[in-house]
Amino acid sequence: MGDHRYDLSHLPDSAGAGANEPAARAARRDRAVRAAVAQGLVGPDEPIAGLLDVDGIRATAAALHAAFDAVTAPGTPVLHAFAVKATPLVPVLRLLAEAGLGAEVASPGELALATAAGIPPERIVLDSPAKTPAEIREALRLGVALNADNPQELERLDAILDGATPSSPVGVRVNPQVGGGSIGALSTATPTSKFGVALRDPGARDWVLGAYAARPWLTRLHAHSGSQGMPLELLAEGLGALYDLAEEINEAAGRKQIDTLDIGGGLPVNFHSDADDPSHAAYAALLRKTVPGLFDGRYGLVTEFGRSVLAKHGTVLARVEYTKSAGERPIAVTHAGVQVATRTVYNPESWPLRIAAFDAEGRPRTGDTVVQDVAGPACFAGDLLATGQTMPRLHPGDWAAALDTGAYYFAHHYAYNSLPRPAVHGWTERPGAAGEEPEVRFATVRPAQTVAEIVAEGGEAHRDGLTGLADL
Repeated sequence: MGDHRYDLSHLPDSAGAGANEPAARAARRDRAVRAAVAQGLVGPDEPIAGLLDVDGIRATAAALHAAFDAVTAPGTPVLHAFAVKATPLVPVLRLLAEAGLGAEVASPGELALATAAGIPPERIVLDSPAKTPAEIREALRLGVALNADNPQELERLDAILDGATPSSPVGVRVNPQVGGGSIGALSTATPTSKFGVALRDPGARDWVLGAYAARPWLTRLHAHSGSQGMPLELLAEGLGALYDLAEEINEAAGRKQIDTLDIGGGLPVNFHSDADDPSHAAYAALLRKTVPGLFDGRYGLVTEFGRSVLAKHGTVLARVEYTKSAGERPIAVTHAGVQVATRTVYNPESWPLRIAAFDAEGRPRTGDTVVQDVAGPACFAGDLLATGQTMPRLHPGDWAAALDTGAYYFAHHYAYNSLPRPAVHGWTERPGAAGEEPEVRFATVRPAQTVAEIVAEGGEAHRDGLTGLADL
């Protein structure tokens, strides 16, 4: 991390908690877009980039800590483990680590990213429904905490340990089966969810009790009921079931066998405005009211928030290449589509995005407001960032900004049409001189993918591999 082009932590923190006030967030974003254009980070030859608000990320991390500090008994150990799948970029993980967060990982790749960011093993939690023996052994070797997803995985752990006590904290993930939210694919506490031990299935609760009784080294219990589209009350109901089970296990053991509850993440994000609604503070307060035993100091806590930490702090900035109309509806053809906004393109009802219009100099676009579509560059009809959105009319050379895209968007490239991964830049502000605007400074998080790299990933080194089969 010595190269500051790829290190966000050296950027000064100048905005503080005010960075997340809706009006301040929007104004700062407008200045960042203008600066990105003026400084040449985007342009005709760099028609797309992801922008990350470093001050906003820091402010959200601080607010997350404060939200749980306000409801937990003094001295309660709380680890906020960022869900790496939300934004798997090493400089981002490094920034969050310096802000006091750990990492929740669900694959060898995510574990490697967290390690590369300098996050110590004791601040990493491994969750995955398909851990291989090698992944389990590596987690145990490092001292990374892990949550077993199912009885077969627990048996695999038994075989690997061969009677030894693990040095890693180990728990079991349970599915409280409290139901789903409005997005089925993100609802993980349904009756038939693939995750965890289905707690309400016949015999399941007794199996969990027996598993803990037979393994004194099981000291954690984990549940995560879902994320976007989940009502907060349903998330709280799932954690109430988790707490009740922990109490039952400890009572049966006659001691404090379970010392830590992993309550997952899942706080939904508001994609309709710049407001943080719901906030981490509101969620923590709801949990304190509905499951007070979580916070009385008898249990350490682990959280696994991802989208709610990063989403509001990312912007995809894409150049408008052409404008046209079809069926009398204006269409702006941009360089951002399915490759950076896969969920929105394939499921726009669940994942709508706000699009902000900027002129060629990066200033907020003014002028006539029309209902228009904002299209991406991919070669299929459904590649649309927004359909029928009312906004100032876009013109060739303008910039369309897809907002709230700091999680699960530009960091999750979908290589349709072999479109390149865009560059990602972090930014912050320094106060300007009297009467002048703040200065926007950028740091590279990830450079844009080159055509040569696309060709290499496409198997260039093995060009004759298939045709050569005939000669074997």
